[in-house]
Amino acid sequence: MTHPSRINTRALLGLAAVTALAGVVLAGCAAPAPAAPPADEPAPAADGPRVAVAYEGGVLVVDGTTLEVIDDLPSEEFVRVNAAGDDRHVVVTTSEGFQFLDMRAAELTDLVVPAAAAGHVVRHAGRTVLYDDATSDTTIFETAALADMDGALPDAETIPGVTAHHGVSVVLEDGTLVTTVGDEKTRTGIRAIDDHGHEIAANADCPSVHGEGAAANEALVFGCENGALLYVDGEITKLTSPDAYGRIGNAYTSDSSPLVVMDYKNDPDAEGYLLTNIALVDTEAKSLRTVALPEGVSYTWRGVVRGPSGDALMIGSDGKLHVIDPATGEVTASHAAIESWKSPSEWQQPHPAIAVAGDVVYVTDAAAQKIVALDASTGKRLAEGELPHAPNEIAVVG
Repeated sequence: MTHPSRINTRALLGLAAVTALAGVVLAGCAAPAPAAPPADEPAPAADGPRVAVAYEGGVLVVDGTTLEVIDDLPSEEFVRVNAAGDDRHVVVTTSEGFQFLDMRAAELTDLVVPAAAAGHVVRHAGRTVLYDDATSDTTIFETAALADMDGALPDAETIPGVTAHHGVSVVLEDGTLVTTVGDEKTRTGIRAIDDHGHEIAANADCPSVHGEGAAANEALVFGCENGALLYVDGEITKLTSPDAYGRIGNAYTSDSSPLVVMDYKNDPDAEGYLLTNIALVDTEAKSLRTVALPEGVSYTWRGVVRGPSGDALMIGSDGKLHVIDPATGEVTASHAAIESWKSPSEWQQPHPAIAVAGDVVYVTDAAAQKIVALDASTGKRLAEGELPHAPNEIAVVG
């Protein structure tokens, strides 16, 4: 396999943005910003959390305290949202690529990283990493530089892909790139590459590799159709599912805990997207086990986050916010949140999503077109807001 080499140009996005985005980026900075926004445009926000809510046709910007809609920004029929990591921007994935949404100005900017198939956005070690499924190229920004964008994208580094596939990359503190391997038909594993483009380790025993997560001490986990791969200190360990088919696709991690909660599906013929089991990975013990949730509790991949205490927080199909101990898988508390809901027939369809900022948990109710905020520790209802559209994915900044 040919080793991808790094393009240490720091001007790659300077070239890519100037060449591919001349019409949009230059137009965006052709004139200085006015001293004050026109009366019909939202004023820049004060400090405080804001929530980006994707819907069919655009993105809502919602005040994170009052849950009032600040602005409704039209976009494409289906978009996805991810926090950029700089407490100001959200990355909106569209058919054109990765578009930056300025949450403070409530504006979909003209700043776009072109991608034929914009995929995963990963934040780790002070870097924001964008992955293009159409090329398997990895674009790396210094996260702090994103906060100060003023009409132009900051310099970035791009690592060319080998074979295009639906994948993901993460960059560690020392510059090591850990990225998935696959092609248009299969995805097989991961490889780790140092900052000179030399392979450190590789493992191809991970069919349908998907997702990633970073636990304490930069222990990385990736989901497989038969378990997970664990990358720690230059070594890759395969953790095998207890079932012949035991698919893991997403990791819910805390960078202060070695314990990882992952989604788990052991019935390949199951209809819908509701899951009733979780996988628990101990990155120090290098172990994986599965736990069945209590009767009546099910969830989708969009419904789990790690809370400020390190517990997993899950919005169940019963409408309750369940608190889960990542060491045992035990549900330690359940709080009323939204109405009960059913599995979507397609994963892209609106259904409840969850996000956390500090001590506040945000949960959407797609059927009722609303969003609620709960105290992560007590489950106390802090606020509720009506939305003009059925919410889909959400991301929080601030």
